[in-house]
Amino acid sequence: MLGSIPDLLRLVAVPVFGWAAYRDVKTRRVPNRTWTPLAALAVVLLLWDAYTVWTGPTAVGQRLFLIRVAISLGFVIPLSYGFWLIGGFGGADAKAFMLIAVLFPIYPVYYLPMPSVALPLQQTAIRVFSLTVLSNTVLAGVVYPLAVAAGNLARGRFSLAMFIGRPVAVADVTEEYGRLLESPDGFDRGGLDLDALRMYLQWRGCSLADIRADPAQHRLPTSLPAVPNDPGDGSLATDGGDSASGDVAEPSTNDIGADGMDHPDQIDDPWGAERFLDDIDHSAYGTSPQQLRDGLDVLVEQDEVWISPGIPFLVPMFAGLVVSLTYGDVLFSLLQAVGLA
Repeated sequence: MLGSIPDLLRLVAVPVFGWAAYRDVKTRRVPNRTWTPLAALAVVLLLWDAYTVWTGPTAVGQRLFLIRVAISLGFVIPLSYGFWLIGGFGGADAKAFMLIAVLFPIYPVYYLPMPSVALPLQQTAIRVFSLTVLSNTVLAGVVYPLAVAAGNLARGRFSLAMFIGRPVAVADVTEEYGRLLESPDGFDRGGLDLDALRMYLQWRGCSLADIRADPAQHRLPTSLPAVPNDPGDGSLATDGGDSASGDVAEPSTNDIGADGMDHPDQIDDPWGAERFLDDIDHSAYGTSPQQLRDGLDVLVEQDEVWISPGIPFLVPMFAGLVVSLTYGDVLFSLLQAVGLA
């Protein structure tokens, strides 16, 4: 395969994005240091291309280069940042797309050892490569809910959540990523984030099994530790801690009904949800006290729950990058096929 030196160096991104996608599946965490070398390379290659074009023979080529770079940097980067602000992207997803915008503002060209064949095969009229990666990523992401639904149908699982989730045993919930698709009232797409659940368990120093064994006691805010633990970031490395860690206060009789039973609706701050969220120095992935309470109420009552594992977005991004570098723009081809491009 032949190409310009900058375009060949850009292929370094492929194994890096592959590794990041693997990390995203396994841990939902991608270290910031992953992107730093690529970001530096992207800036160097962009300046290299700019110098080559600027010293080139045609003013038309210079203008087209500047327009395409301006679209890539001025549209894809703000779009990625905006999606991160509203919670559509995780931090790693946004950084990855920003990197794509700088690293691949225009179409690379790779010549194969055969006559008149060069990759990518399908280019667009505007020829902003980062937009091609973006559109291919979106198309790859669309396949995910279809695959989830097909898997549930094959297993005879029928539910309102079957297109976005799967059932898991409550005992295994703390070993999963995603969020609950249930609340005490039934199906709920805005259920408790499982990272936030692990943070809560680590913070109060007990396991989900401990809470399920005695939910009435753990629902009392007075059962919270006097000195909570560091909640961590909710990754699977945090398993909820040891139930023996942290001091547990004795329950106050003011939180017990006259019949000697626990009445959740009479407890101020059930499960200590507000205290937990007020105590930590950062957001628990946007979790509200009510989401935490509803999630815990579901988890202590049921043995199996539906969860949305979510889509590790770097996986379709990696697929979109590979398809973009080889075939090119799938969406543009589809639009051409129906006469819209």
